Amino acid sequence: MKLMASATGLAATGSSYIYASGTQTQGGGSVAPPYQMRKLVHGVCYYPELWPAEDVDRDIVEMKKLGINLIRIGEFAWSSMEPEEGKISTRFFREVMDKYHEAGISVVFCTPTPTPPVWLTHGHPERLFVNSDGERLIHGARQHVSYEHPVVREACFRIIDAIARDLGDHPALIGWQIDNELKCHVAEDFSPAAVASWHRWLKDRFGTIDRLNKEWGTHIWSTYYQSFEQVPAPFKTPFLHNASLSTAYRMFNRERIAEFSDQQCAIIRKYSEHPITHNTNPMFSVNHERLFENLDFASYDAYPSSEQWDALVFRSDMYRAAKPGRPYWLMETSVAHNGWLGNHSPMHPEGFLAAEATLVYAMGGEGFCYWLWRQQRTGAEISHSAVLSSWYKPSIGYSQVQKVEQMRQKLEPLLLQSKPWVPEIAVTWSDHARAMIETEPMDRDEEFPDKYQGVVQLWHKKIFELGYHREVRFEGAALDGLKFLVTPAMPYVSEEFLQRVIEFVKAGGVWLVGPGTGIRGREHTVPTTSGLGMVDDVAGVTTEYVFPLTNTGIQGKANGQVLDFTGWCAAVKPNHTDTRVLGTLQTELAPGTAFLTERKLGKGKVVLLSAHPTGDAGEKLLNQLITGYAQELGLTEPFNVSPGTVVSPRVDHQGNPLWVAVNMDGEGGRLGVPDGAQDATTGARLRGSRIDVPAYGWRAVVKPQ
Repeated sequence: MKLMASATGLAATGSSYIYASGTQTQGGGSVAPPYQMRKLVHGVCYYPELWPAEDVDRDIVEMKKLGINLIRIGEFAWSSMEPEEGKISTRFFREVMDKYHEAGISVVFCTPTPTPPVWLTHGHPERLFVNSDGERLIHGARQHVSYEHPVVREACFRIIDAIARDLGDHPALIGWQIDNELKCHVAEDFSPAAVASWHRWLKDRFGTIDRLNKEWGTHIWSTYYQSFEQVPAPFKTPFLHNASLSTAYRMFNRERIAEFSDQQCAIIRKYSEHPITHNTNPMFSVNHERLFENLDFASYDAYPSSEQWDALVFRSDMYRAAKPGRPYWLMETSVAHNGWLGNHSPMHPEGFLAAEATLVYAMGGEGFCYWLWRQQRTGAEISHSAVLSSWYKPSIGYSQVQKVEQMRQKLEPLLLQSKPWVPEIAVTWSDHARAMIETEPMDRDEEFPDKYQGVVQLWHKKIFELGYHREVRFEGAALDGLKFLVTPAMPYVSEEFLQRVIEFVKAGGVWLVGPGTGIRGREHTVPTTSGLGMVDDVAGVTTEYVFPLTNTGIQGKANGQVLDFTGWCAAVKPNHTDTRVLGTLQTELAPGTAFLTERKLGKGKVVLLSAHPTGDAGEKLLNQLITGYAQELGLTEPFNVSPGTVVSPRVDHQGNPLWVAVNMDGEGGRLGVPDGAQDATTGARLRGSRIDVPAYGWRAVVKPQ
């Protein structure tokens, strides 16, 4: 293939636009029926237990004025419902829900497990969370208990059972949220109960201690174990623990917290048929794919400043794909600014909040919710913005909430009669890879991301900035609808994942294997049969060396360009006649080796980029790779849109392409449109080849077929 300089032309229309039908599955999960939105949710996180009961009535009046049609309640209210152990009452919340049902405002109820009451831990230090330094946390804030302790779990499940039994059939209720932001303040649990659970997990995983010793290579440094009970949790040690141990402990914790969520879901489903979600964030210490496996829809939080709006694009692309065919929710965002004791972010400029909401809805969201309704008068987050001040006056963000509702009313008819277009290009998200890179940070220069999420976002942003509609798919996700898959920084490539990718490639897809992929085994060991494990064979190469390139001065050549690099490099040579070298390394240490190869496989291609190019030349090469293969595959042409403006492609109920363009940088934008396009809100035919998008404004365009 000849690498091409750039993609050109206006966004195409036609048969490549398809409905997100809800028939895709993640990792072999059950097929969900198609879902149809009935409204765009405009919601708020609400804490009536913290204020006088008589305030509920005036809250309802104010919410109706603003078009708030949903409240999220309960996540921090455990001590209000169970002030003494075993004495549970949900009466207050039933009365609140009665009033909101009468007002036509829906409710999502959260399980209150993030903030266990003091009676659960006072005098019982063994029930508290312990961090990796061996420090036992105390009651206060949240997430201070060990969910591995059987008494803690029993208490959690007891109150969830009472809430679900008492409120699960309430007419105001439309959904449930498990906990809130699991593992946002803490990471791995090192409590005695967690360590005991760790030993059971290891036994289930390996069966025998001999197998663990063999797979982890424990004779190194005499860490050989005679029983599972001897395997430590990775507390501080004089130097570093075995990589296998550290990564396994992360995976164990993340599996167990997902099981904790599963058990909550099972209790709720005994009494209620409403869908269940969890509010998370890519930064939290959970296995996102495993966590959402047993949930009904995805939700996330985001508190971006006006300069961080691209985080909304990334998270929307990630959580839209988490539960295919089911719209996600943005469950928390700030009205004006984020804040807690001693910290706060800059306030949003005029119009940004409405742009944020437009983007979330247009990209596939059903819910847009604020944290919080009324400024907290006590606690650690008293400096956080809210819709109303603690003295019950409109906040500085109140008028912006009004603008969101004005936008929602105009946009809702368009979105209820359309669905997101399934992208043709995606970036892989691997929770196993993330755990490995937390154990073994990547070699990098100062300007390269230091976390796994940053590397995935780097590729995602590159595709986005080139104008292609894209998403982030979990490692176990189906590859339905895709033509182009990019998998960066995935040290272990499982046989199961590889088989699905091989089928995808043979059917005509292109798999771009990014740097750092394949260099480790399942148990965070080094492959012993080939440098990149099974990836060598699929890519049609032999890996000669794997080594760090940062600050070595080693360069490469590809497509007539001289390149500098950062990170780990796999220096390879082709070993199949159908493998071509597209980029070579220029060093006497690895003579005759390549960093960029292409192998034909069936109707498609496997492209191995085994070192990350940097600088202007590196950016140019990455752009050429993406646009070149996109054009070769016949991907829908990229949107001709100015930087800072996001296009969300959808398809309406008649099969017509519908684009919603939102300006997010406050500078205003432009969008190229095809002949015959119409303004979707007025039906007027658009004149010329482009339209202007106002600063923090939006335009909707439809192209009748």
